[in-house]
Parts: sequence; structure tokens; C-alpha cells
Amino acid sequence: MTKDKTMRDDVELVIITGMSGAGKTVAMQSFEDLGFYCIDNLPPELLVTFLDLMMKSENKMRRIAAVMDTRGGNLFDSLIGALDDLGQTYGVSWQILFLDANDETLVRRYKESRRSHPLAEGGLPLTGIQKERELLSELRGRARTIYNTSTILPRQLREKIIEEFSVKTDTLFTVNFVSFGFKHGMQIDADVVFDVRFLPNPFYIPELKKKTGLDQEVSSYVLKWGETKQLIDKLTDLFKFLIPQYKNEGKSQVVIAFGCTGGQHRSVTLAEYFGERFTKEYTTLITHRDIHLRKR
Repeated sequence: MTKDKTMRDDVELVIITGMSGAGKTVAMQSFEDLGFYCIDNLPPELLVTFLDLMMKSENKMRRIAAVMDTRGGNLFDSLIGALDDLGQTYGVSWQILFLDANDETLVRRYKESRRSHPLAEGGLPLTGIQKERELLSELRGRARTIYNTSTILPRQLREKIIEEFSVKTDTLFTVNFVSFGFKHGMQIDADVVFDVRFLPNPFYIPELKKKTGLDQEVSSYVLKWGETKQLIDKLTDLFKFLIPQYKNEGKSQVVIAFGCTGGQHRSVTLAEYFGERFTKEYTTLITHRDIHLRKR
């Protein structure tokens, strides 16, 4: 196949990959809803040929999403080389969407579905999961976008994909401030994480215990302390330096996470504070991962 870089400069190619059971089917359906031409389980050797056919079709499809994973067996090993060829030889811009989940979640999903893991070879699901995680390590490192689906519903995964991959200007850059609770697990897709468990905890104030950082009484309590004010001053300076570095690197978003014990009070307060603080300089999102887990 001869190079036709002019024809392919405006192609948007998304490779959907990741752990089996992490949500690739939901992801592909979401891309279909966004107008992408989608293909499942495409062998890497056929990637260039497939793109050539799409570009020569009557509709000249420009937005393409391909699910490529370890179901391809030995063929999957050539995916890295095929992707490098697309950029260097054929002028196609591509990015990887990697779907992940923790081992416990994946094992549970396989047990619930009564399916066997494609790499387990008749053995335990965990054996296949661990083997797959090792095989995918380099691809994960190359991924521009990583979603951990351990604690999100299919609907929420769909919303993330639509938000991230809807048609938008090249200059859009998003800063996502996230709150979470360490007792519910680390925020695995964060670029930077700040542990704020050293701040005074409203949980031990009876009238504040069942409220969250979205309530004025709680946020006022967290923000009034000297150590909180010092932390805010130092983090503000850090973010003024750090966020532009991520933007200049070419990232479409940066995820800054604050963790406290339960993800209800201190982390929520700080995510809200900085989300509002930087909304004039950047497009900001505020996500409270564990706030729905509070018990009244």
C-alpha cells in the first residue's frame, strides 16, 4: 500500500483496548452513538488495509473506533508496531482508550456472567487476568485516556466517553478535580493525588457527620482552619505552575484528586473549592466519586 498522507491527515482513529470484562462493549456502543464507524476484534495486520477501505468508501469515513484486544492471540503482539506505522508512514493520528478494573471486580464480573477468561485456558479467571494485565502493560503506558470501571456503572462509562470524545475544538483542555475516600480505594486514573486526611474531620462533629462538603456548614468548617488555609495557598501556587505543563504536553485533560477517609467531607470541600477557583482560567469539572456512598 502506498502512502497517501494528505488523504489521512484528518482521520480520527481511536483504539479501544484494555482488560477483558472492563467495559469494551459498552465503549464501542458509545462510540457508535457518537457517529464513529466501529469494528470489533480487528487483527492488527489488517488495520492499515481497513483504514484504506474506509477512506476510499463513498462516505469517506473519518471517525473510526476499533476494539483490539488479546482475543487476537499472537496477532495482538504486532499492534504496537502497526500503530507506530500509522503515524510515521501513513500520517494517521491515533490514540488509545484503555479500559481497566481491579482484579477483584474482574473476577466478580466473570463469575456473574459465567464466562471463562480468554487467557485462562480452562483455569481460574484470576490466572487469565494476571496474564492479560502483563501483556497489556505497554499499551496501557501509551494510552492517552484510561478509565477504571471498577466503581462506575455502564451508564457512567458511556457519559465519560461522550464527554471526552464528542466533537470539540482542539484547544479544549479540561481540569477535573475529583474527591474520593481512601477506604473505598485509590483514584487510579488521577494524574496527581493529595491526601488531606490530616485536616480536621467534620465526621466527628455530630451535626456535620451526615452532611457532605457540598453543605455550607461542612465546607466552612473545613476551610476555617489554619492548616487548610496554608494548604490552599501552597496548592494554588503549585497548580498555577503544574496545570499549564500538562496542557503544554498536549493532554486533553488533567485529573487532580483529593482523598480523605470516606470521600464525604474534606476531599469534597477541596475539590469544590479548587474547581471554582480555576474555572475562569480553564474548563473545570468537579467529580465526587464516593459521595453517593454516605450512610444516613
